[in-house]
Amino acid sequence: MSTTEYTPPKVWAWNKPNGGRFANINRPIAGSTHDKELAVGKHPMQLYSLGTPNGQKVTIMLEELLALGHRGAEYDAWLIRIGEGEQFGSGFVAANPNSKIPALVDHSGPKPIRLFESGAILVWLAEKFGEFLPKAGEARAECLSWLFWQMGSAPYLGGGFGHFYAYAPSKIEYAIDRFAMETKRQLDVLDRRLAEARYLAGDDYTIADIAVWPWYGGLAKGLLYGSAEFLAVHEYKNVNRWADEIGARPAVKRGRIVNRLQGDPKQQLRERHDASDFELRTQDKLEAKNAAD
Repeated sequence: MSTTEYTPPKVWAWNKPNGGRFANINRPIAGSTHDKELAVGKHPMQLYSLGTPNGQKVTIMLEELLALGHRGAEYDAWLIRIGEGEQFGSGFVAANPNSKIPALVDHSGPKPIRLFESGAILVWLAEKFGEFLPKAGEARAECLSWLFWQMGSAPYLGGGFGHFYAYAPSKIEYAIDRFAMETKRQLDVLDRRLAEARYLAGDDYTIADIAVWPWYGGLAKGLLYGSAEFLAVHEYKNVNRWADEIGARPAVKRGRIVNRLQGDPKQQLRERHDASDFELRTQDKLEAKNAAD
């Protein structure tokens, strides 16, 4: 363990670069940095996002709703490159004052309604279309509990473990050990729940699964931070069973590639404006479309 000692000043000041992968966009103030209006497409739902685990929650939900025949869930998915600071444009900040993806604007009513925070977006869509959220009783309580478990737990996985294991400018043993321990504890929480239930809320697939899968399903299948061996994710048998079942759903396969910028080009659909856009995945013109975007 490092013996370098840091003594915090009496008052913290933003007077030096913080390093790391996201140093160019991290800052201690809110608000926009430049004027840029958001594009608006032809569909009721306008999504401004990136294909991170938080972004995948919403595109998976929209694809699941479309698979059930809810045409009102048709959407345009506009790419927000957070590494280039596009989340600080004036239009995006108007949609989400917290300047984080995803942001959704619902144009289906007389006045556009903004939604931000992925959990809030999932609840809004579930209630709007009457799907994937039990209406009452124990199942609803379980669904909402696991949804908010994810919202409260994932920052320890992403901003904690993921940051210090994969993105920080130097490896800090204490930080990695602290957040690896918490991440494995969370995986154990899920594994124990999924030993007694098919899905997180019980017998039915809900927004709880849609929220948790991109983070913890992705972690279990070795898709996050190159950490599968380090965290021994194969040990969590029930999480892996659940992750495989959800990952096989056609809507999940579609939703997880929308606004995606990394990995296999055939598993990226940088913007989605029509259902036919998914057909480009296996064609050479996908690479040309992505290059143009």
